[in-house]
Amino acid sequence: MTNSTLAPGAVERHLRARRDAGRGLLMPYVTGGITPGWTDYLRAFAAAGADAIEVGLPFSDPTLDGVTIQQAGDTALARGASTRRILADLSAMPDLGVPLVASTYYNLVLHDGPAAFCAALRGAGVDGLIVPDLPVHEADELMDVAAAAGIEPALLASPATPQPRLAEIACRSRGFVYAVSLMGTTGERAALAASAAELTERIRRVTDRPVLLGFGVSTPDQAREARRHADGVVVGAAVMRRVLDGAGPDDLRTFLAALRRALDQECDRPR
Repeated sequence: MTNSTLAPGAVERHLRARRDAGRGLLMPYVTGGITPGWTDYLRAFAAAGADAIEVGLPFSDPTLDGVTIQQAGDTALARGASTRRILADLSAMPDLGVPLVASTYYNLVLHDGPAAFCAALRGAGVDGLIVPDLPVHEADELMDVAAAAGIEPALLASPATPQPRLAEIACRSRGFVYAVSLMGTTGERAALAASAAELTERIRRVTDRPVLLGFGVSTPDQAREARRHADGVVVGAAVMRRVLDGAGPDDLRTFLAALRRALDQECDRPR
């Protein structure tokens, strides 16, 4: 088992510092290669107040993604997007001042081998990794090679995760714990799932690592509600639907700025 006493890496240090300063954390998502100038979205995200940015490496057979993220992945792949090309685009970018967290499926990690994959991420300036189809009991190899490369793999916890397993996930996760708000796929929803509050409370019992809540956070009101339970939010489908509908970087900056204000307003409330 990976040693839980390791000093936090760049992602966790960054998120902890902002959380401890009283800030609600915001991590928007973009599918790499979705448009010819897709890295302009990353600049817009940082300008809008993102605390970390998730970059999806598209895979042809996703299992946890809903319709919107699937469409985004298909669009990127049709444009010729690949892991190598996306990482080359990231390598050409200046430092945005916030951590980049790649997300993809384990098939792509295994394609060149976990060690080579993590080294490629690090070479492109990526700090963290999310692999949603990798269970904690099979994560030993990736956790070890990722640590050697300076990459922080964040593990997922769901409402159905038993408490002993939840404790192991929280212990072994790096950077943050990704709290999946409901049993289902990614996608916009009319309301935040009722299961979100209980899940985040159970995670907080076993770790002080930052907890980010994802799956269904789509509006400023939902972000504000999520912040009452978690340290911050991951916003993916709501971002990508706008991109698929033709929204440019300026449009996304406006949308994320509204989420930023909602998180800040919730943080300003007396506790």
